[in-house]
Amino acid sequence: MFTESFKYYKSKNPPPSFESVINFDGVNDSIFVRRTVVNNSDERFRHIGLTDPIHWQIFESPSGLIFIKNPFTAQGQRYWIARCLSDYPKSPHANNLHSKSISLSVVDDWWKELNSTETKAEKERLRTALRWCTLGYHHQWDTKIYSEDKKHEFPSDLASLSGYIANVLNFGKYSAEAAIINFYPIGSTLSAHTDHSEQNLDAPLFSFSFGQSAIFLIGGTTKDIKPMAMLLQSGDIVVMSQESRLCYHAVPRVFKSDLSTWNLEEKDEDDDYREVTRKRRRVSQQSDHINTELWDLVLNKDFWQPFNEYVDNCRINANVRQVLREGQNTL
Repeated sequence: MFTESFKYYKSKNPPPSFESVINFDGVNDSIFVRRTVVNNSDERFRHIGLTDPIHWQIFESPSGLIFIKNPFTAQGQRYWIARCLSDYPKSPHANNLHSKSISLSVVDDWWKELNSTETKAEKERLRTALRWCTLGYHHQWDTKIYSEDKKHEFPSDLASLSGYIANVLNFGKYSAEAAIINFYPIGSTLSAHTDHSEQNLDAPLFSFSFGQSAIFLIGGTTKDIKPMAMLLQSGDIVVMSQESRLCYHAVPRVFKSDLSTWNLEEKDEDDDYREVTRKRRRVSQQSDHINTELWDLVLNKDFWQPFNEYVDNCRINANVRQVLREGQNTL
């Protein structure tokens, strides 16, 4: 039944109806239950690009699947988009460009090469060439087994983001140790699969969406179970925990969105408040390992333009996992 649903939502002619797609505006209460966050005393959300968790729209299914409707600020989205594009694909992190007939300079710094290319055809070729990069313990696509020999330091800012959300959702201590950043041009897909390579399958998997929209399918532990279809938009977070952690899931459709929430103007802070809190915020961001220079740059129109051009045509998904069990230091 999963395969049939995937083909249905992938179809171009005729295009699918989205009538049964859960969009979390008129969510079916028989499937998802609203969760609330009360008395949040941890204000680190201000420094990692999030809104106050007491305002988050959180939905949870009986299987442990959690959906958070875009809790990011516009500047926060821009920061994480920029990190995913300009920094995370860089060497020594792994990416799929090694398997393509592309120069070593592109493999080592794809974003720099993409934006120094002058011809439209070559720019398009490079833009669509990058499909994934891996962080921390590098996912092995053939064996599905992690290795201590194929591991680099995990980005500390992404670890802080994941750990903060885990704490808000009462998952306790969370150690982000591996991630796959997927890059989807409009029209691309991701086939049905489960994520079972980690030794710790009790820890949740965090999935962050940025850019264009997608249909996300999640079913059961076999493909015989019909999946539910969910609409994912920029800034949305999916958390797979409990039973849902090992369920089949897929992305049959990536399509143009009517929204660009990363460009929304945020409510202006009072000038005095901004001046007083600027240094304090910068110190707090440094404690969460945020690249404070990049944090400021993403509000610069000229700097942001190439990033905006990319997400205007593509979707980015960053999924973060804890590999090791508590108390475990190596594989």
